[in-house]
Amino acid sequence: MPFMPVKFTLQKRVKLAQGLWILYWASVLAGVVLLGLGVYFKVELRKRSELMDQSESHLVPNLLILAGLLGAALNAFGGKVCHDSLDPVKYSKWKPSLRRFLIICCVFNLLLLVLALLCFLMQFAVYLTLSQGLKNSIRFYKDTDTPGRCFMKRTLDLTQIEFRCCGNVNYRDWFEVQWISNRYLDMSNMEVKDRVMSNVEGKFLMDSVPFSCCNPGSPRPCIQHHLTNNSAHYDYDHRSEELNIWTRGCREALFSYFSGLMSCVGILVIATALLECADMAGLKYLSTALDTMADPENPECESEGWLLEKGVKETLTETLAKIKTLGKSNHVDEGGDQDAG
Repeated sequence: MPFMPVKFTLQKRVKLAQGLWILYWASVLAGVVLLGLGVYFKVELRKRSELMDQSESHLVPNLLILAGLLGAALNAFGGKVCHDSLDPVKYSKWKPSLRRFLIICCVFNLLLLVLALLCFLMQFAVYLTLSQGLKNSIRFYKDTDTPGRCFMKRTLDLTQIEFRCCGNVNYRDWFEVQWISNRYLDMSNMEVKDRVMSNVEGKFLMDSVPFSCCNPGSPRPCIQHHLTNNSAHYDYDHRSEELNIWTRGCREALFSYFSGLMSCVGILVIATALLECADMAGLKYLSTALDTMADPENPECESEGWLLEKGVKETLTETLAKIKTLGKSNHVDEGGDQDAG
């Protein structure tokens, strides 16, 4: 007995074909959106690549681009089939390929589900990549004359301004590295010399941050040097001056941005997969309703459509039996080839 059978008249078949045509073109639009998001995500990763570890993966944006292209192409084909379905001559051209098309759509839906899963699972990898990348970026901030790191300062400054953040975990990360190049240090100054000599590694460390950490919303001019020295500034207490510089770390700010983007993409991919399932179910009903017409010459006659020709259990049993048969035949062929050898 067919699974979920539905009786169709001519009017119902026409409405189904028209509704499916609209649904398929909505799916084409969803595919274009996925493609656009994949390109945008890839551009964002490349734009922030200097702040990320070299092992950052472009798997998710690449799969998004692939899914967008495949989705747009498959759904455009499905829309064309629905448009031609009520013309017996045109539909006869598409009828032999419908089974293969539905199988391809099933595989595409599996790809979408894997992609949605990756959008959520890969967020932890992005977090680790940002953590290591930002740590290196802060260390190389001063190397404006070193090939490959010339624009690190500019990139990090723009990031801190754009994302309203400072340092990797927080602004104190700048206290642990020498972020001012030696060429801009007056080594004849005793204060500078003493600070360098007092450090085991010979680094010029200070409780200061770059200008890009300054919060323009602060009611007083930005204090970026001697941040922990209350006596160095009038009416100043570093424990209460939270508005002076950004206290949020860039790792948290960038991760929040990328995780939000990936979560939105994951939800959109799941919605697209559900839309694809609705397309497949509608096309299956339409094709079976057209194939079961009592008199194909009479478009007014009734017909019956279904999702599966047999019940779910019987269909699964038959599918597993076919897979086992294919496996056995392949095994026999391999054995035959070895005997012949």
